[in-house]
Amino acid sequence: MNRPGDRAGARALGSAREPGGLYAAPSILWLTVFFLAPLAIIVAYSFMTPGARGGVEWTPTLDAYRAIANPTFAKVTLNTILVAIGATAVTLIIALPCGYYMARSERQTLLLMLVMIPFWTNFLIRIYAWIAILGNEGFLNDLLLALGLVDESVRFLYNRGAVMLVLVYTYLPYAILPLYSTIDKFDFSLLEAARDLGASKLGAIVRVLLPNVKGGILTAFLFTFIPIFGAYAVPLLVGGTESYMLGNLIADELTKSRDWPLASAISLVITLVTTIGVLLLLRANGASTLGGSAGEASADGAAPEPAVGGAR
Repeated sequence: MNRPGDRAGARALGSAREPGGLYAAPSILWLTVFFLAPLAIIVAYSFMTPGARGGVEWTPTLDAYRAIANPTFAKVTLNTILVAIGATAVTLIIALPCGYYMARSERQTLLLMLVMIPFWTNFLIRIYAWIAILGNEGFLNDLLLALGLVDESVRFLYNRGAVMLVLVYTYLPYAILPLYSTIDKFDFSLLEAARDLGASKLGAIVRVLLPNVKGGILTAFLFTFIPIFGAYAVPLLVGGTESYMLGNLIADELTKSRDWPLASAISLVITLVTTIGVLLLLRANGASTLGGSAGEASADGAAPEPAVGGAR
């Protein structure tokens, strides 16, 4: 029989032979240099006094955080939240059927390639392509005028709708890919079982499919909402005054007002709010998953069967 001391020595020897710390060192170094260090600089700058010609003066103050509490900042924040939530909701509504169709299709490789094609083109070029389509003398207005549907050019650009349209187009692949990956692993026989139990096709999808792919939905939400919330180029190029977002406000404070502490404070607040929101979503998703699994466990400890969502 092995003694406790022998087992401890064996574990220590095994740990010495598996230098996991060395494998993780490049990742830790990367995160430290390119994430933690810039974040620490932002935190430090937010408590400093703005310099006369940009930069900061190393005099601690809370003026930057006091400046955030003004109606202009609240208005821009509200507009950013509305645009981010609206664009994310539309993206998910479009991405769900796309991911479902791709998962059920026999031409998955071709469809995946079509989803990835936009990444082959530069981000700014794609934005300018939309400007060429939606402009007063763009393709869409020329088509409407040629068909006689309008008498003069329609203002499609430089409004909130244009910003949301281009944002949805830009981040749609980021929502489709995790949804496709999750739905592809789903057991579609459960939908047939739900239909046999009397559920409609839509009811089976809502009660059976969606609860089982909520992890992919959450991932798609995070992959779209977070970058949209901090968007800068899209509202700058295709938006107007009503589409001014927090990313534009931060850029203006850095380049025009040269108030680096205020820009740092706004960035830090956005980072904190976004991080707290993500953690709450992950916690809620994990709690619901654990709760569902515990409720479905059988008395003999066997793994629970996938639920069919109460289809009748």
